[in-house]
Amino acid sequence: MSSPLLGHLAQEEAAIGEFIDLLDQEAAAMTHGNFSDLPELANRKSQLADQIVLLSHRREMEQVSLGYAAGRSGADAIAAAGGEALQNAWHNLRERAALAHERNHRNGVMIHTHLDFTRQSISFLQAKGQPLYGPDGTHSTGASSGNSLALG
Repeated sequence: MSSPLLGHLAQEEAAIGEFIDLLDQEAAAMTHGNFSDLPELANRKSQLADQIVLLSHRREMEQVSLGYAAGRSGADAIAAAGGEALQNAWHNLRERAALAHERNHRNGVMIHTHLDFTRQSISFLQAKGQPLYGPDGTHSTGASSGNSLALG
């Protein structure tokens, strides 16, 4: 049907593929404890998300120019009317978007798990408002008399 529409779908799918790659890099950074990599990855993800929104908007404008509604219903309708190539492109784009959603959710769970662990660790260390180790290096929490870490 519309060669420009096929081009829009291909660009959008490619951008989502790049987004998936960034999500995988983010997951690897968290898995390997490379937390210093996360701010740069988050910045790149944000920029790419903005680009994906722009590409989606351009695709929707093309749909409207061809007499179809913007959004998913219009894309479904134009793909159904547009032949096999357009149907495949739209199907592939939706699959990529679903994969990106799954990977983003996975990373969100990983982030919340790390945050929960950090909060629990801080709570443990701040238990009863007493430091875990005294100025002399002895362990001051619990029933034991304490062991000096300074003694080796």
